[in-house]
Formats: sequence, C-alpha cells, structure tokens
Amino acid sequence: MSQDHTHLRPWRHIERRKSRQIMVGKVPVGGDAPISVQSMTNTLTADAAATIDQIRQLEEAGADIVRVSCPDVESTAALPQIVRAAKVPIVADIHFHYKRGIEAAKAGAACLRINPGNIGSPDRVREVIQAARDHGCSMRIGVNAGSLERELLEKYGEPCPDAMVESALNHARILQDHDFHDFKISVKASDIFMTVAAYNQLADAIDCPLHLGITEAGALRTGTVKSAIGIGNLLWAGIGDTIRVSLAADPVEEIKVGFDLLKSLGLRHRGVNIIACPSCARQGFNVIKTVETLEARLAHIATPMSLSIIGCVVNGPGEALMTDLGFTGGGKGSGMVYMAGKPDHKMDNDRMVDHIVELVEQRAAELESQAALHAAE
Repeated sequence: MSQDHTHLRPWRHIERRKSRQIMVGKVPVGGDAPISVQSMTNTLTADAAATIDQIRQLEEAGADIVRVSCPDVESTAALPQIVRAAKVPIVADIHFHYKRGIEAAKAGAACLRINPGNIGSPDRVREVIQAARDHGCSMRIGVNAGSLERELLEKYGEPCPDAMVESALNHARILQDHDFHDFKISVKASDIFMTVAAYNQLADAIDCPLHLGITEAGALRTGTVKSAIGIGNLLWAGIGDTIRVSLAADPVEEIKVGFDLLKSLGLRHRGVNIIACPSCARQGFNVIKTVETLEARLAHIATPMSLSIIGCVVNGPGEALMTDLGFTGGGKGSGMVYMAGKPDHKMDNDRMVDHIVELVEQRAAELESQAALHAAE
C-alpha cells in the first residue's frame, strides 16, 4: 500500500551538496547518509538519571544524535553512565575548559562540540585533538553570531556572515593543521538572513559536513516558523547533513519539528504524515479535533506512511489518491475510507478514529515484517 510517486515528480528532486562523510558514533553524517536529526538535553548532566530519562524520550521520538552539556567535572563524571545507557551517540558540549573535552572523550562521547579558539593555548588544543583521535571522537566546530572573536568583531564592525565564515574556517584550519579531519561545522545566528548567507558561503568554501540550525529561534510556534524558513531554505538548496531545531520548548518537540521539516521536503520519512484540510462549513466531521487526536494516538508509529483526513468530497478523493490511507467526510454521519488511493468502505464518523488507528497499526506491522524478512535474506 505504501506509495512512492516521486518518479512522477522530477520537480521535487533536491540535489544535495557533496560533502565528505564522518561518523558520529554509529551514525554517518555527510556524504550520501540520511540527514540526521538531533536535540540537546536541558537536564543537569551531573544528574545522570534525569539526563538518561530525557535521552530515552528523545530516542522514542526518533532522535539520531543527542547532545549534553559538560560545563564541569561532575558532568563528565556522569558521562560514562549516560553513554552506556543511551542507544544513540552522545555529543559532549565543551566550552573553555579543555580538560572537560579530554574527560568527555575518555568517557565515551561520540563527538565533541567545541570552538578550538576558546579552548586555550595551542598545546591544550593539541591535547583535546589527541584525545578525540585516541578515543574515536569526531568534532563539531560550533560558531555562533553571539560569541564571535573580538578581533573579528573589530574587523567587521558587527556579527555578519563573512565574520562567521572566517571564524569557522580559522577553527577548521586548527584541526586540519593537526591532521584531524573528522569534523563538521555549524554557523548559527538567531537572524535567519545572516544564518542562511553564512551557510551558503561556507558550503562553497569547505567540503566538511554541515550541522544546520537557527540558534535561539524562540518558543515552540515562533521558533518552528523561523527554523522552517531558515533550515528549510538551506535544505531545499541541498545544503545540510544534520539538523537541530533550537526551541525554547520540550526537547522532544525539536525532534518532531526536525522530522516534519525533512518530511515536508521529501528528504527523510519517519512516522505518519497526516495531510489534513483546515476545515470549513462543508466538513462532515470535526477535522481539527480528529487530526489532533490522531496525531497523539499515532505518535508511536515510526514506519513511514501517509494519511489524508479531509472534511468533505471537494478535495478528499484527490488527496486520498496520493496517500496510503485516507478518510473523506460525507453526509449522514459517515465518510469514505480509502486504501492505497481507492475508495474501499464506508465508516461511521464516531468510529472513524479507532478504525484508522487500527488500519495504520496493521499496515505498519506488515511493513515492518516485510522489512525484517528482506534484511534476513
């Protein structure tokens, strides 16, 4: 039943930038690897139990990579327990204290997020790089518009794309001079225009993987809009190998929004993609409430699938034609269930939600079984 119409739509093709591939633990980043989705915990890392609990929630939401902050020795002391418990690679966020970077690498972090320029002397930078090399860590150079070097601010007068890119390339050169190439770069700002311009420049200047994000984007609604515009713009242009949607919200929401972004562009498919009308006086059932309920009840489904929920027959049959499952409102308290684009049977509105959930779960189980058999061959 799962349909793929992409071969009929050449105008939907996104040609991704060619980047070299690195490994963040078991997750490939760059090259032809799927664009990974990540978030960051907001618990005290020293509280291993709380941090592991939040990582588990992020894993269930589909996170490929999770970052934790390591500002003190108590945090890196908790890291081995956290790494052992996690099913996804853990990135250690390091600033200023080079010893935290060395400790995090020894503790099993898959990646160190650093700015080599704020680690300290060349000898200290060399020690962190050696620790990363010895323990199989990759690195992320994280440049933010709000924390650019003083000399760059003096040179350019204010944060700007040129300053961010120069900072990133200077930091990259430090790693390259030590023959360390397992790194990715981010150049984030809260300003969408600055961020997009910086990434476009950086994409042309270096072949390493790029980590995308609009930093400090804001609360759930406003941050999602800003991130969709900025990250979406770059992804559409083929730029970006891993993404983090930075929201002042539950970190799980960052993962949900990240996957929704990738699904919208056809770059990654996970879970049920619900196509729904905004509802109007023609609706044969309460579309808004129904979609809200279905999103909650189908959140556990990871198998890619499309579902159309349309209130009336004006657009319903056409939308159902392009989805795996569909329900279109009719009259007299019932509507039509579509299977693989074709009308299949009628269903009462009051039983429709339970029925759709059952159909989606059945189809997900079938697809998972087929995938398992395929893998065993």
